[in-house]
Amino acid sequence: MTVLAVAIATVAAFVVSSVYYALLTPLEQRVLGAAAPDRGKPHPAKALAELARTAVLAAVMTWVAGRAGLLGLPEGLGLAAVLWLGFPLILLTGSMLWERVPLVTAALHAGDWLLKLLLVAAVLGLVSA
Repeated sequence: MTVLAVAIATVAAFVVSSVYYALLTPLEQRVLGAAAPDRGKPHPAKALAELARTAVLAAVMTWVAGRAGLLGLPEGLGLAAVLWLGFPLILLTGSMLWERVPLVTAALHAGDWLLKLLLVAAVLGLVSA
């Protein structure tokens, strides 16, 4: 059942993240103009790499939630929020501070990470119920 949950969460998070960036990247480009990163069209190898990264995220989140006894839906969502605060948010604010990543770009990535973590937690909670 855990492998199924990880597989479902991986595919769901990958799809939602892809749609998220497709919808919000134009906003980033409007705000930043010529300074916006040119991500271009995703190459199939990059898509596969992102799918693998998402699978690692789902597997690690499943492992942490299982060890902490937080596989249920409300507990998992709380864990996702705490993990987001402790890791992606800290890393992204550091990239703004030290690497001069624009706020809009960091916010775009922070939103993606929050969506992914919450979605993985929700799938785990629903599959584990």
